[in-house]
Amino acid sequence: MTILFDLDGTLIDSTEAILESFYKTFEIFDLPFPKEADIKALVGHPLDVMYKELGVEEKIVWDLVDAYKEHYREISTQKTVLLPFAREAVELASKNARVGVVTTKTGKYSKLLMEHFNVMKHFEILIGREDVKNPKPHAEPIQKAIDFLRVDKEDCWMIGDTRMDLISAKNAGIKSVAVISEYEAVEELKKHTNIIKSNALEAVRSILK
Repeated sequence: MTILFDLDGTLIDSTEAILESFYKTFEIFDLPFPKEADIKALVGHPLDVMYKELGVEEKIVWDLVDAYKEHYREISTQKTVLLPFAREAVELASKNARVGVVTTKTGKYSKLLMEHFNVMKHFEILIGREDVKNPKPHAEPIQKAIDFLRVDKEDCWMIGDTRMDLISAKNAGIKSVAVISEYEAVEELKKHTNIIKSNALEAVRSILK
């Protein structure tokens, strides 16, 4: 069995770090601040997509992305926390399955965060944004993790909190479990999976039953 986890909204809460980094870049480039709710609604998408959706001109999008990453790197460990039951979820999963992370966050910083929380040791693979050409909801990130682990798709699961995770799982031909977070409405999750749990630990337990 293989269990793949998303990060934001699934295992970690980095909302404060994300919002601060976005507002910092809009300040640096003297652009009007977007609404907090509009930023949150885009969490799970690649940064360049988020900036475009927030109205940033395409010609400067990557400049803002670079500025975001620089600020996020400085504050991420101080302004990110593990979600309730996340550590227990990862530990339980690692005792019963092969475990990995598939995220749209930058893999380099994601690994540092996971090491900071002393859970990286449980993961055999972490696929981040820079590891793929096509991020979620494309199948590529999940497929890359599966290829690395050399596991059977028939017994592979993705746990995530947004449609991006669930659609990616479907596109890759694996099963999924949704967890409830502030980033996606439950009604939207129901469109893409019939298994919805309150947190990652409950999601892992449902898979192991």
